[in-house]
Amino acid sequence: MDNVYRVTREARARLVEAGVPDPSRRALSVIPARDGRSFHRDAAGNYWRCYPFIERARSYDIIQDPRQAFEAARAFGGFQRLVAGLGTPRLNETIPGFHHTRARFDRLREVVGADAHGRLSRAMPEWESIQRRESVVDVLLDLQSRGLIRERITHNDTKLNNVMIDDATGAGLCVIDLDTVMPGLVLYDFGDMVRTATSPAAEDETDLSKVRMQMPMFEALVRGYLSGAGNFLDDVELSHLAFSGKLITLEIGIRFLTDYLEGDIYFKTRYPDHNLDRCRTQLALVAHIEKQEPEMKRSVDAIRKEQACERGRELKNSPACIDGIPIHSTQPQKNPCDS
Repeated sequence: MDNVYRVTREARARLVEAGVPDPSRRALSVIPARDGRSFHRDAAGNYWRCYPFIERARSYDIIQDPRQAFEAARAFGGFQRLVAGLGTPRLNETIPGFHHTRARFDRLREVVGADAHGRLSRAMPEWESIQRRESVVDVLLDLQSRGLIRERITHNDTKLNNVMIDDATGAGLCVIDLDTVMPGLVLYDFGDMVRTATSPAAEDETDLSKVRMQMPMFEALVRGYLSGAGNFLDDVELSHLAFSGKLITLEIGIRFLTDYLEGDIYFKTRYPDHNLDRCRTQLALVAHIEKQEPEMKRSVDAIRKEQACERGRELKNSPACIDGIPIHSTQPQKNPCDS
């Protein structure tokens, strides 16, 4: 709740500062209890919190079209931008090591070695598939350790149903479900959007022919995310947007297989091989992403250039500029559309 209170206060303050109309529909606000705390604990030991209700908007469990993908991604990018300037102290790490992909892989290797429930024989093709991709798990962690990707504030559950969609306009209004907000890498958030939004198949689909990465959905996510995030992302983050979908999909596949081999102790299951089916679906999506990764990278580059051109045109038409150059600057500036 400390994290939730701090990020909601920061987001609302930035919206008010920018003069955004009706900020109460754009960011959650914690209503304090009578004792001033951000939550109330009753006599039975139950915890309660309260937010203002956002009217004339709803959430959706299944993305229906690229427009919804765009709006959800725009909302998440906007949320990250709003809280990017939140200062010290560092937010609490709600789930330590949540996206530490190397630790996730190493744990799976331990579980495979133990095979405590005798399930490995059924999951050997999946384990071998994950082993072949071991190098993938270290990419972002290595960039972070070298100081090339910075820690930021991330949502860590970037599904469509965590964005309120306006009933009248279809616009993504407000990011909700902030229990997993904590320090992390923005690429984890974008990667989970790719995982959950680009394939039409359910997370536990057994007909793997239905699992595929749809480029129109991916492009909508990129456009929306970059539109919401604005200029706070750096080049290394932007250049790994396509990769992030593959990484996070592989990570959740690792987690599903780990839980399957441990006897289904974390994820809720409906039948004995449920987690194994989930793992297979994730690995099928990883394979489909890998086939399209070059095209995904080209798409990201094209959208980045397109949006840079749009910002350049906006800058040129701004009353604070003369021929596209800010009036306080004495240095010629290159038009991003010229390259």
